[in-house]
Amino acid sequence: MAAQREWFEKDYYEILGVSSDASQKEITRAYRKLARESHPDANPGDTKAEERFKEISAAYDVVGDAAKRKEYDEVRTLGPMGGFGGPGGAGGGGFGPGGINLDFGSDGGLGDLLGGLFTRGTAARGNRGSAKRRGADLETDLFLSFDDAFKGVTTSVHLTSEAVCHTCHGRGAKPGTTPRTCPRCHGRGVLDDNQGLFSFSQPCPECAGRGMLIDEPCTTCHGAGTERRPREVKARVPAGVSDGTRIRLKGRGEPGANGGPAGDLYLTVHVAPHEVFAMSGRNLTLTVPVTFPEAALGADLTVPTLDGDPVTVRLAPGTPNRRTLRVKGRGAATPKGTGDLLVTIEVAVPAKLSAAERKAVEALDAATTQSPRSHLDELLTRHEEAEV
Repeated sequence: MAAQREWFEKDYYEILGVSSDASQKEITRAYRKLARESHPDANPGDTKAEERFKEISAAYDVVGDAAKRKEYDEVRTLGPMGGFGGPGGAGGGGFGPGGINLDFGSDGGLGDLLGGLFTRGTAARGNRGSAKRRGADLETDLFLSFDDAFKGVTTSVHLTSEAVCHTCHGRGAKPGTTPRTCPRCHGRGVLDDNQGLFSFSQPCPECAGRGMLIDEPCTTCHGAGTERRPREVKARVPAGVSDGTRIRLKGRGEPGANGGPAGDLYLTVHVAPHEVFAMSGRNLTLTVPVTFPEAALGADLTVPTLDGDPVTVRLAPGTPNRRTLRVKGRGAATPKGTGDLLVTIEVAVPAKLSAAERKAVEALDAATTQSPRSHLDELLTRHEEAEV
């Protein structure tokens, strides 16, 4: 990702309300909370909330990614550097009069940012100001029913974001007209100031670093080439997706600049709970209550499945409480394989007994010859003997 001037001006940790040593999970948790509060869909017509959402998203796009966060932290440790990012103006900074300057018009990463410090003469002069720039990544939430998450679904995601202008198709110029090359920078987007040993560069003020001038801007986007509008994105969600999964839709983020590639769209999946079933990886889980006689004597149990086709599981005599039985191939059919249905047995204890039930239980108690706590009784006996 490009090391941008905003990195020196904005504290992304403060925007997200976390400390600079927060874990990635803490950052993600803070982002999701703030994003839900400020999402445009939750605040229709509130421009302040929309700007806040964009600011939160921009912060998470950097520090929410471990690699970008490392680069951001390294850039931030450079500090002002004698006017770096301060009052010296855009593209300014250095180590004093005639000092080494930094090119904020570049689109390189931290290596480009630092590597461009020591550039000799005109050798470094290139078409950097008008270089292609990748569009910003976007993130939104996707809410699914349990059945859709289990089986997989193709759905639509509705969001409002920057998109290629539908009138000028991203050119920025009024239809029927063509942008012209900037006469000041000759299409390069940057101006060089050769100081002998070093060459200093800054974005061209005539074309704002674009390398092109638009005499008749598009009436829809006013020359920006993008417009903020609602759009619908198709998303294929694989079977067996779990709550909290993050799905990447390549190239469905904001459009790039100067013909650069679009960013990506990340979907955070939220799965509604089911009243009976749950997911464990690609396995479907189910808890089935049974009576004590069924557990003690054995039984054939008919249990439901998500596809509506019940299955029968055999309960062996003497099955203990919380025993899990496996039904092969009745879980989610994922690209990595099909899961199983895991049936956990839970012996139900009645809260109230009828007279006949009580009599039967008392008879069972009287007929029981060995306590299930015999090993504990033996331990207590040894303890009492030791005390004597």
